[in-house]
Amino acid sequence: MKDEASGAEERKRASRYVPGLSAKLLLLTILFIMLAEVLVFVPSVSNFRRQWLAERLAAAHIASLAAEAAPGGQLPSMLRDELLERAQVKAIAVKRTDSRVLIIEMDMPADIDASYDLHNASWMTLIADALMVYMAPDDRIIRVIGASGFDGGESIEVVMGEAPLKAAMVRYGLDILGLSILISIITAALVYLSLDALLVKPMTKLTWNIVRFSERPEDPTRVINPSSRRDEIGTAERELSAMQKELAGTLSQKNRLAALGLAVSKVSHDLRNMLSSAQLLSDRLITVKDPTVQRLVPKLIASLDRAIRLCARTLDYGQAHETPPRRKRFQLAPLVGEIGDSLGLPRQGLDWTVDVDEELEVDADRDQLYRVLSNLCRNAVQALESEGEDAGEIRVTARREGSVTIIEVADTGRGVPEKARSHLFEAFQSVARKGGSGLGLAIAAELVQAHGGQIALVKNEGGATFRVTIPDVVVELERARRLSA
Repeated sequence: MKDEASGAEERKRASRYVPGLSAKLLLLTILFIMLAEVLVFVPSVSNFRRQWLAERLAAAHIASLAAEAAPGGQLPSMLRDELLERAQVKAIAVKRTDSRVLIIEMDMPADIDASYDLHNASWMTLIADALMVYMAPDDRIIRVIGASGFDGGESIEVVMGEAPLKAAMVRYGLDILGLSILISIITAALVYLSLDALLVKPMTKLTWNIVRFSERPEDPTRVINPSSRRDEIGTAERELSAMQKELAGTLSQKNRLAALGLAVSKVSHDLRNMLSSAQLLSDRLITVKDPTVQRLVPKLIASLDRAIRLCARTLDYGQAHETPPRRKRFQLAPLVGEIGDSLGLPRQGLDWTVDVDEELEVDADRDQLYRVLSNLCRNAVQALESEGEDAGEIRVTARREGSVTIIEVADTGRGVPEKARSHLFEAFQSVARKGGSGLGLAIAAELVQAHGGQIALVKNEGGATFRVTIPDVVVELERARRLSA
């Protein structure tokens, strides 16, 4: 019950909505564009404030000129109030090089809350002062000093209420905010649609295909169909397609191998019983006095023993899994002779040549080496027979080079086809003729490698020549010792 509850909780958490890549992309696009608009908004507001104050200073400058042109430098009160109201200031003073003259004033406040000098103000100072307007009280009184517009070092100083400036800046800020939102929506939509088409949808397709393929990887119809794109997405699609095709083929082959292994196990069980019966019958042939029978019976019994042992190992492991070789030194020539007898060589149209010294010994597992050479010779026989040639020859040669035995099996056929050479020693990959299983060379390569040796196609013109190299067990032990050290 506890496991079921925990499983239900996990499914509940998995069912909760999680923003997809598209939603995250849209949110990030809007966020970054709004951030960019904020970075543009701040200097824009600062510049608006500076221009607004400059306009007030210009209006104050005009009012000061009118006041100085009046008779006696005195303006009628109505005209004075009208000029100050148009300039939106409370007092105007002109600062010259060595003096400061108050031109116009009305109802001067007792205290001034802040003073700003626009002469040589840095952009950081202007930005800070502009942002302060939004946070300051509405009834602040400020003093502003700026250039008069005349040469001679004159400047204008005004005293004014900050409320009109703040109202203008709020309206400007709202206009900028609305425009920023509109630009953000349009830009975010364009960026989103572009990235969604170029990246998100192809990545979603890749993700969906990977999930779908993982459900049934052996189904070739679930392999992704790559697009013609030449960028990284196209490369990913083509590589994924190639990987899925290879994996699907490998899984299909492994399924066939598993089915074949089961079939082989069943056949091996019945075959072992039949071989055991044949072995019992062959024992009775020993009593026959015929010389030919006496010569062939030991070879027949040895062949039956090898077949029974192979069937037993197949049943033990459930597949053709090779046991480690039981190595010993023995003469090679008799083994090659047995192979020739088992294949019926020589016979009409097929010559059988053995160039092996009677005293030459090899350090190997006799049964496994028999299988290696038997597979090579049988392949040569079948290759010559399939070509329909009138005559052909199979030659087996062997020699010793130090502590290594080199055995070569050659035929005079047409050689191994090009398409079979690339996977020559892989199971079910090197079938070059009709009726072949593609297992002979794979089995031979596995057995030779178990001996620490090598097998290779060394010649393919005028017939195929396979070379088997078997080092003595002393060499293998020395190599293992060096590797462990």
